[in-house]
Amino acid sequence: CPGLITIRLKFLNETEEVAVARPEDTVGGLKSKYFPGQESQMKFIYRGQLLQDQGRTLRSLHITDNCVIHCHRSRAATAAATALPDATGATATAATTPGLPLATGTLLLPALVVVLAVVWYFQINYRQLFTAPATVSLIGVTALCSFLAFGLYGQ
Repeated sequence: CPGLITIRLKFLNETEEVAVARPEDTVGGLKSKYFPGQESQMKFIYRGQLLQDQGRTLRSLHITDNCVIHCHRSRAATAAATALPDATGATATAATTPGLPLATGTLLLPALVVVLAVVWYFQINYRQLFTAPATVSLIGVTALCSFLAFGLYGQ
C-alpha cells in the first residue's frame, strides 16, 4: 500500500516479525500495535540507540522501508507488570527488584572473592610460605575472578 513502510522486528533468538506502519506512527503506537499489553516490557533498539521517547515518529527517527528494529523484552518490567492488586488494593510484588536471584550460583563468586582476600592476606603477611609459582598462580586466579566479576555484575 502507498504510504506504508515495512519494518523487520528482530528478536534476541534471531526470529523476525514483519511490521507494517506509517511513517507518522509513533514508537509507542508501534509497541501497542504489535505487543498489546506488553508495551512497558518491550525495548526497541534502532541503529544502536534505545528508542525511549514513545512519542517520536518513525519518520523523525529516519526509519524507512525494510529497516530492522531490534526488540528486547525486559525481565524487570515483566515482574512488575505481573503484580496484580489483591483484595485490599495493595500490589504484591515479590520479585520486582532487578538483579540476580539469590541462589547457590550467585553466591559462588562472592565466596570465591572472600577466599581470595584471605589468601592475599596470608601472602602479604606470611610471604615466606609462598613460593614464586604460588604467587604467580594467585595473581592469575585473581585476574580470572576479576574478569568473571566484571562480566557478571558490570552491566
